[in-house]
Amino acid sequence: MQTILVCDDEKEIVEAISIYLEGEGFRVLKAYDGKEALEVLEKEPADLVIMDVMMPGLDGIRTTLKIREKSNIPIIILSAKSEDNDKILGLNIGADDYISKPFNPLELMARVKSQLRRYNKLGSPVPQQKSSVYKVGGLVINDDNKEVTVDDEPVKLTPIEYNILLLLVKNAGKVFSINEIYEQIWNEEAIGADNTVAVHIRHIREKIEINPREPRYLKVVWGVGYKVEKQPS
Repeated sequence: MQTILVCDDEKEIVEAISIYLEGEGFRVLKAYDGKEALEVLEKEPADLVIMDVMMPGLDGIRTTLKIREKSNIPIIILSAKSEDNDKILGLNIGADDYISKPFNPLELMARVKSQLRRYNKLGSPVPQQKSSVYKVGGLVINDDNKEVTVDDEPVKLTPIEYNILLLLVKNAGKVFSINEIYEQIWNEEAIGADNTVAVHIRHIREKIEINPREPRYLKVVWGVGYKVEKQPS
């Protein structure tokens, strides 16, 4: 479930937008000024922000600047039709889209979904690292809930298998020797580790590869070690 932060000093607007978002299956976080929005984002990551421009205290423009210091998540700003300069300024300093008040709820939902599709397609290393989600092609590891999926299908790994795969995915393209893998996963000196690591690698391949004999992701570099192959965009 994707999470959206809605920030507006008018509580009725926040509640109205929340009803539509929740009806579309989104989880909603609420804030009523810029300062509160930043505090909420410090505690809970969001996938998108909908924020009013004109708010007392920390307004939407300055809040957008603050968010952009740490995150690349999509931001849709809300503004009255008379605030064209604020719309332009908002886009210039990092907002992704804007919608004028009063707005059509269906248009707002369409813009939200469009921004999320764009963001998910292009990706962003900053929020992915913060939320501990790592992706290589169709292989995705969510380290927050320890879930692995391949082409949206869940994969069950043992803790050791998971930690080996996480190490390789986080460093996609880098070759790790058997000793390096063993020492990082088992936290002890690698003595006679070849067979131990090889067995776990084989099990991982059997679970994540369509054809383990011709692996797409987890590859051996003969005489050197193993790596997760980077995938084309």
